[in-house]
Amino acid sequence: MIKTIWQWLKSIRPRYGLALLLVGSGLTGILAWGGFHTALDLTNTEAFCISCHQMRDTVYKEYTTSVHYKNASGVRASCPDCHVPQPLIPKLVAKLAASTELYHALVGTIDTPEKFEAHRLTMARRVWDDMTANNSRECRNCHTDDAMDFHKMKKPEEAKRMQQGMATGETCIACHKGIAHKMPDLSQGYRSMLKDITTTAAANSKLSQGDKVYSFRTGALFLDVANLAPDATGDGKLLAASEATVVDKQGDWVLIKLDGWQQQGAERVIYALKGQRILNAALGEGLMAKVLSEAPVEDPDTGLVWSKVSLQAWVARTDLSRDQAALWAYGSEMYRSSCGTCHSLPPTDHALANQVIGGLNAMKRFISLDDEEYRFLQKYLQFHAKDTGGAHHD
Repeated sequence: MIKTIWQWLKSIRPRYGLALLLVGSGLTGILAWGGFHTALDLTNTEAFCISCHQMRDTVYKEYTTSVHYKNASGVRASCPDCHVPQPLIPKLVAKLAASTELYHALVGTIDTPEKFEAHRLTMARRVWDDMTANNSRECRNCHTDDAMDFHKMKKPEEAKRMQQGMATGETCIACHKGIAHKMPDLSQGYRSMLKDITTTAAANSKLSQGDKVYSFRTGALFLDVANLAPDATGDGKLLAASEATVVDKQGDWVLIKLDGWQQQGAERVIYALKGQRILNAALGEGLMAKVLSEAPVEDPDTGLVWSKVSLQAWVARTDLSRDQAALWAYGSEMYRSSCGTCHSLPPTDHALANQVIGGLNAMKRFISLDDEEYRFLQKYLQFHAKDTGGAHHD
């Protein structure tokens, strides 16, 4: 049979053979292109999206309770409407990126509710970052700025906030996270990082004289640790994110030298920098007497008098880390999770260090941080403010 076909092809005149080749190639191309688009269309359906139980039993159920699924207008946005780009090139890029999900399906990365929740923040962040990068392109397929009638919005304050956001170049996802799916636990990231920092500090017993160390949580300061009672509360407090130098060690205790500044009339506090309200330590009477102070200087801008000081005191080794970068990464993640949910994240250097205190306090009711986390976040922002830039200056 094959021999017969081959003989027939050889008997065709060259010009007819060329025409046949072109026609055949064209038909093959049409079939290939049609098959390609058919495959794309099949994978762009909601049925395909929820064909695996990981999606069907989690985010799809959440989506069916959202306004994107059921609303007064009767207009429904399906999974592909929000997650698959319409332009061809971005669509192909998205499809290629999504192919990694086959691997994770095989290895069972999120095949249980517990695993899914453990990875929810990572997956949500990936989508949020993509939408931020493309200016919420898929949102704008349905929602356009010039079609919005702000007078029909139920809450005038929300309409005003949206108009302000548009005027400043905000993108949709900056304010509308969690609109179709359950919000992840944003504390997962930074609290996991703190756990790693704590574990590393507990295992680190190789501190040497002269090492730079950084407190990652508020800890007690002691004048002396000889015969220390188990319930001792300390002679002062070393606040989180404070830099010190190792002077000596004694078991699980470290004698540190803390350098900083004191303001005249407020000697119970040591600040990190002159003129900046960046708290390093709070002192009791005993530690106040141990402070070594240099000649006072007057701040020409405020008229306040400051003295450069140093103090030696004991602190628990397990409250100290040698990795400042890990602490700042923890602070950065906390800032991103706490302050980047309701609006685009302002750069850390948009305010002065002293302005951070009032600005953060005004937003305190909108964030879910405990007191210790709040103090760390404030200090992180102060050390990365416009007039500090993360560096310690005399």
